[in-house]
Amino acid sequence: MNMADFTIEEKDSFTVLGTGTELESDYTDFAGINKEKADFCQAVRQDGRLDTLKAIATNDYIFAVNEAVNNKMMYYAGVMIEASALASAPALEESRVIQFPKGEYLVVKGEEKTSEELSNKLTGIAFGQALPEAKNFAYVGGPNATVEMGQRNGLVFGEMWIPVVRK
Repeated sequence: MNMADFTIEEKDSFTVLGTGTELESDYTDFAGINKEKADFCQAVRQDGRLDTLKAIATNDYIFAVNEAVNNKMMYYAGVMIEASALASAPALEESRVIQFPKGEYLVVKGEEKTSEELSNKLTGIAFGQALPEAKNFAYVGGPNATVEMGQRNGLVFGEMWIPVVRK
């Protein structure tokens, strides 16, 4: 297996406003989790929730955020917003303001045919290869996200951002 292609990048703190769902599958059941995530993403794209969020976003990125909240595995589709935009933010069911800390992030880049395939691939590489290889860094929890940045040559491209600390 070749070395995972990842970088460590310093990022300023940022805020994501997302609409979410609780993942019911066991955390070891990757197929079940991926199906839940795909179904949820399809739903928020079809029912307009994602478009509602995109209307107040600071950029065109679409965030898929994994976060443990009260011992529940939560999954959010969201956008980056300025703190000042929170007051006018749409009240969506299961919406959450997710704060990402300033600091170092493990970043894995990739491209795939669909958003779901990109998210699954980046998550697999990030947690399966990159984190174990990044010996001087550790993920100590907190939200992590796959960031869909756009499309080129018929493929969806983006990155996975995982907050890390130096060991």
